[in-house]
Amino acid sequence: MSSRADGAELVQLGRRVLEQEAGAVAALAHRLDARFADAVRLLLECRGRIVVSGVGKSGVIARKIAATLTSTGTPATFLHAVDSVHGDLGIVGRDDAAILISKSGETDELFGLVGYLKRLGVRIVAITGDLQSTLAKHADVALDAAVQSEACTLDLAPTTSTTVALALGDALAVALFEAKGFKAEDFARLHPGGALGRRLLLLVRDVMVTEKLPSIGPDAPMRECVILLAERRGTVAVVGPQGVVIGVVTAGDLTRLMEKRDDFLGLPVREVMTRTPKLARPGELASSAINTLEKHGIMAMPVVDDHDHLVGIVHLHDLMRAGAA
Repeated sequence: MSSRADGAELVQLGRRVLEQEAGAVAALAHRLDARFADAVRLLLECRGRIVVSGVGKSGVIARKIAATLTSTGTPATFLHAVDSVHGDLGIVGRDDAAILISKSGETDELFGLVGYLKRLGVRIVAITGDLQSTLAKHADVALDAAVQSEACTLDLAPTTSTTVALALGDALAVALFEAKGFKAEDFARLHPGGALGRRLLLLVRDVMVTEKLPSIGPDAPMRECVILLAERRGTVAVVGPQGVVIGVVTAGDLTRLMEKRDDFLGLPVREVMTRTPKLARPGELASSAINTLEKHGIMAMPVVDDHDHLVGIVHLHDLMRAGAA
């Protein structure tokens, strides 16, 4: 078999694994029922932390689920099932709840922890591939994470089953933060470091231009506006008598006007301006401003206060340089 054939065969193998795991997750979505809602409500009622545990590869998935819960506003901690019965049970409190993960539902190392949780009155959500298992029977809510087979050709290595358990954990985390009304600002407070924190914490007021703002009245001639467009980066806000932004003229508007007529310099700005300009607010997330600019294909927006008075101009290039995207 040639190396080229080897490569094609390997690609096909990769596709088979991905398709099998994707199919298992899709099947899980169709099987999801009222027990999922019961699990979410149980976790919402928890006044302490969510303790997440599993053994082996399920333990790795448990650690990731705990991290996802914590990063989305639900305090959680990973507890190694074996270590738990050798001195680590002290981190579990009566106000906590637990998510326990086991494909078979018969993992011996989990049952010492299950017994302690039951004695303490901690409510348990089980993620298991067997709803008739011992773990499922002792749980307050058991979620079906069954798979037909593992992606491993020997049907031994945890692959499809761990993918399904992980997806179900993500579904719980997202449902919880949606139910709690978790917002981008809340996410930002929990992720202050690195590029993600900068992007989520950055506001329009942090980036907008506030000095020598390019503004003009609606009755001014276009010759004055052309000078401002050239001097102030191609966007001019049109401000009415009460100081309210009533329009905008951009370099693009000028280009289109020049293509239509030569005698435009004496035209009043009101005949050229866009009368429904896109506006930003100082307290708006910078990432939201980028979305608006890119969606409408514009390079800058006037920034206005609560009374629509001009307080700044925000430019796409400035937002990008500030790391808002």
